[in-house]
Amino acid sequence: MGGDGAPEGPDLTKGIAEGELPEGGLLAGQANGEAVLLARVEGRVHAVGATCPHYGGPLAEGLIVGDTIRCPWHHACFSLKTGEALRAPALDGLPVWRVAQRDGRVVVGERVTDPVPKRMPAAAPESVLILGGGAAGHAAAEQLRREGYAGPVTVIDADQDEPFDKPNLSKDYLAGKAQEEWIPLRPLEFFAEQDIQRLTGRRAVSIDLDGREVALDDGTVVGFDRLLIATGARPVTLPRAVDPGGRVRYLRTFADSRAIIAAAKQARGAVVIGASFIGLEVAASLRARELPVHVVAPETLPLAQILGDDLGRFVRSIHEEHGVQFHLERTVQDVGSGAVMLSDGAAIEADLVVAGIGVRPEDRLAAEAGLAVDDGILVNERLETGTPGVYAAGDVARFPDARTGTPVRIEHWVVAERMGQCAARNMLGAEERFGDAPFFWSQHYDAVIAYVGHADQWDRAELDGEPASMDCAVRFLREGNLRAVATIFRDRESLEAEAEMERPAAAG
Repeated sequence: MGGDGAPEGPDLTKGIAEGELPEGGLLAGQANGEAVLLARVEGRVHAVGATCPHYGGPLAEGLIVGDTIRCPWHHACFSLKTGEALRAPALDGLPVWRVAQRDGRVVVGERVTDPVPKRMPAAAPESVLILGGGAAGHAAAEQLRREGYAGPVTVIDADQDEPFDKPNLSKDYLAGKAQEEWIPLRPLEFFAEQDIQRLTGRRAVSIDLDGREVALDDGTVVGFDRLLIATGARPVTLPRAVDPGGRVRYLRTFADSRAIIAAAKQARGAVVIGASFIGLEVAASLRARELPVHVVAPETLPLAQILGDDLGRFVRSIHEEHGVQFHLERTVQDVGSGAVMLSDGAAIEADLVVAGIGVRPEDRLAAEAGLAVDDGILVNERLETGTPGVYAAGDVARFPDARTGTPVRIEHWVVAERMGQCAARNMLGAEERFGDAPFFWSQHYDAVIAYVGHADQWDRAELDGEPASMDCAVRFLREGNLRAVATIFRDRESLEAEAEMERPAAAG
């Protein structure tokens, strides 16, 4: 998935002059045929792998924050000392090499074996139960083992598939550019090796908080000492009166993406209902398969409520350049066997209809159990509910925004993974505040929009650059405080905005 070329740059085993790597500098080179990145922090030089294990991003173009390096593409974060993957979306760490600094030169030596020291958690619960095997649940299970927790870890997953790379389902995989084997995050053997028990194809039907038990749909009852609710969200569906035949497809799972691909191979035309990120990514992917695509949505400009008018106009124009026909300020009134009827009386011929009109949190079980729920499960800054030892993470959780204190529920893959990692550490006694700036990316043909922060409202949007040139940034501010930054191919600026928002002084 990128970054597979032969390593370039100087042979670091022969060394470089110290002056070639200033304080805070990065330099890409090679050692014994492997790509190596040098970084100088507080006078000390570190040597780690130069390629992000997530999608192959070039870490030499990343950003040093403290003693970590952040990937320019999708903001994964690694320790420069140990190579450990500290923040999703990367789940695997970087290799590490020994470095000698002597006689005014920097020389890379042998590769370090097991650079990450073994850890012992501050607390060791009797057992951990995770409801949901998606982004948050899977990341939490892995993190528990990384933290040195050796007790029972059980994941209840209604999906039969192993954890998968969900962002790819509407992007390259749906477009036919990503191979099937790229999509699973881990092979099934991984969970056996890590002693993580996955009960797939089963659903929780009730939670007994007093008895510390969860009942499953097959009659099984599973006890817990610590519980993470990571049940995610379900797609908003069209009313039966609009889709009486159940012909509309929704994209939430690996199986959903496979089904849309199969249908696209036989289809003659497609209608996408909703100009959301996922709806427009589906539209782009279906255009890559050379299907005629129509997008129907009630707004006047796609994504303007999130990205502002400038980027909204750009998004519309790039889709139109690729042949997408928009039907804005309209809604779907009826989905027939071969046509979709719109609110203005128009009919669009289509034998494939996909809707991306939002999601709702799967918080019913939590509410029935007596947990506080308000468009998601309410948690504190440590992602713990009002019941000690019970946590929630991912799309189902409403947590206090670290910058404003306002409860928010954010439906981003990377955010869900990082919440799962934070919840896992807190279940082991870390008492860690979740303060990561939210991040996601959206792909529209050759344009990749990176968005960091959270701005449901703003009073000023500052555009720098030109969207049509695919070189711009929009900063969203409210009462003078930076809330979010959207960029197109300004990876460094996006990373700097993330670091800025995560500084304590950025809150307000």
